[in-house]
Amino acid sequence: MTAGYVPDPVAPRGLGAAAGRRARDIAPPVVAFLGAVAAWELLVRALDLKQFILPSPVAIGVAWWENLPQLFAATSYTFGEIVAGLVLGSVAGVVLGAATARFGVVRAALLPFAIAANSVPIIAFAPIFNNWFGVDNQLSKAMIAAVLVFFPVMVNTVRGLRAVDPAALELFRSYAASESTIFRSLRVPNALPFIFTALRVATTLATIGAIVAEYFASPRGSLGQYIATQSSFLAFDRSWAAIIFAAAIGIGLYLAVVALERVVSPWAAARAADS
Repeated sequence: MTAGYVPDPVAPRGLGAAAGRRARDIAPPVVAFLGAVAAWELLVRALDLKQFILPSPVAIGVAWWENLPQLFAATSYTFGEIVAGLVLGSVAGVVLGAATARFGVVRAALLPFAIAANSVPIIAFAPIFNNWFGVDNQLSKAMIAAVLVFFPVMVNTVRGLRAVDPAALELFRSYAASESTIFRSLRVPNALPFIFTALRVATTLATIGAIVAEYFASPRGSLGQYIATQSSFLAFDRSWAAIIFAAAIGIGLYLAVVALERVVSPWAAARAADS
């Protein structure tokens, strides 16, 4: 080691501070979750609730372990529908949102239909799409998920593309920037946080849409049909075990969107972390 060399303590402290901050962020939800599970177990035991009313977390864990292969197969089947619906709805929402923000005629023509489609209950779409694409076709469930995803993505895309700083817009125009340059260099970066906020919501909407659509008509190997079938036999411990997988899908997709946002727009993610 060279004489007079002093190791730089900044990097280790920085890594330690980042790890400590991450631990502080993770600890509250973990503690709250464990506390809720413990309270749930104690409540079931104290009130001597029957399993068909409210199964205990221990019973749900046992059912989850005993039916793991079947639950994993059903989850894999439904996961494909959820991802397909999320992609279809998001792409359509971004494309039509960009067209709506750019052209006033398109905005006036499409926005009322988008609002009307978002106001229709999901149970109204299920039989229609099942008739169009087939009861056993995964595309029918994916399309229902896509309809739920489309509206929030489209609205947030329009808002993000239009809610640019007037001063920044004036600066671009003062340099004679074309509309395509303004769109690419100003409007799109400004819209990315809005779009990713919508995508976070869309992950849960796609999960709900696909699983609820499976209640009406779907192969028995799907997650929605598994929950409905087990509930009809009052095997609610198995139903709750399947719900755990459904929640895991939603959480996993949400985290994937957060990770993608940090890659695509790190400045927005850093701003959200500091706020």
